[in-house]
Amino acid sequence: MRRVVVTGIGMCTPLGFGWEHCWNKLIEGKSGIRQLSGFEISDLPSKVGGQLLMEGDETLFSENIIEVKDRKKIEPFIEYALIAANEALKDSGWKSESDEDSYKTGVMIGSGIGGLDGIRKSAMNLDRSPRKISPFFIPSCLINLASGHISIKYNFKGPNHSVVTACSSGAHAIGDSFRLISDGTADVMVAGGTEAACTRFGIAGFCAMRALSTKYNDKPSIASRPWDVDRDGFVLSEGSGILVLEEYEHAVKRSANIYAEIIGYGLSGDASHPTAPASDGNGAFRAMKMAIEKANISSQDIDYINAHGTSTPLGDEIEFAAVKKLFSDNSNLFMSSTKSSTGHLLGASGSIEAIFSILSLKNNEIPPTLNLDNISDSCKGINLVPHESIKEKVNFSLSNSFGFGGTNVSLIFKKI
Repeated sequence: MRRVVVTGIGMCTPLGFGWEHCWNKLIEGKSGIRQLSGFEISDLPSKVGGQLLMEGDETLFSENIIEVKDRKKIEPFIEYALIAANEALKDSGWKSESDEDSYKTGVMIGSGIGGLDGIRKSAMNLDRSPRKISPFFIPSCLINLASGHISIKYNFKGPNHSVVTACSSGAHAIGDSFRLISDGTADVMVAGGTEAACTRFGIAGFCAMRALSTKYNDKPSIASRPWDVDRDGFVLSEGSGILVLEEYEHAVKRSANIYAEIIGYGLSGDASHPTAPASDGNGAFRAMKMAIEKANISSQDIDYINAHGTSTPLGDEIEFAAVKKLFSDNSNLFMSSTKSSTGHLLGASGSIEAIFSILSLKNNEIPPTLNLDNISDSCKGINLVPHESIKEKVNFSLSNSFGFGGTNVSLIFKKI
């Protein structure tokens, strides 16, 4: 099996635009959660969210990457993917300069919901008349069009694929791309996740499920509080995280900057409930265990876990118990949830958190869990890095992503 490394990263999140800006904000303990704007919220139980913050690398703002006439033809989730891919590819320095390059470079971008608001708007137009439906409606909302647009823009003719596994979509996209490079199907993959469900329609849907935080509408920055005794649900956010994955020798040959190596990919299913994780945490446990076995390391080797940690009363405790069971022999383990800073970006969370896990390796610094004032009794026994980042050598990091339908993913990255 061929080795796979990360040579480029890019993101736009509620913390801002550009990976360096977002990482700095994360380490500084800043929150990207604010009161929702741009639509009516007075009748919504949850009034907070992680909408894109127009700060950071201005060269990545939409108007500097996508022409206005083209932006009208795509939904925001595609726009966000194009922005993050633009940064990742520039960061990597990779361009297809021959047919062979083009044929061996693929794209795999995942999303949980895709063009949710475009579907809503078109349904309303249909009530007026079928003639009011835009010819761009279907291609602007299809989830695989995020991959499609990146493929078209950069002339990448290798595997053109997409993943839809709810909140683990971005992580699955990275893991599946890792496999495509490992087995020789591709030399380079542009992989990650994107989401733009932070709309009135999206918020209302998750409110109906009673999944979102509603206690902190007057204090948005403290609404996302994984493992805290006063947590009451997750905070919906939007954005994208994209990575350039590359076969190791291919990267070395062109003197590419290498951030980390991907060495483990574990995945499993709960077969339990459409939206709730299995109460025994067995699915999460098996995904992490598989990733460790595939990486050919032990549980004692993992230095840092970027948890799924959504700030839900049930999910946080189940994941914690699974981690504690698997890593019972690892007394030096650190675990944090960066969703305390970014909120939950659904299908984009896995790729954004993979990037943060990689940057923890690169910088030997573990990002904090914000708002962790009072740890739940059932979530004690692991250093959850409350409030402030910790400078600590990190050689191996693991990133967890779990989704509706009982889908679980674990990725392991190695310092190189």
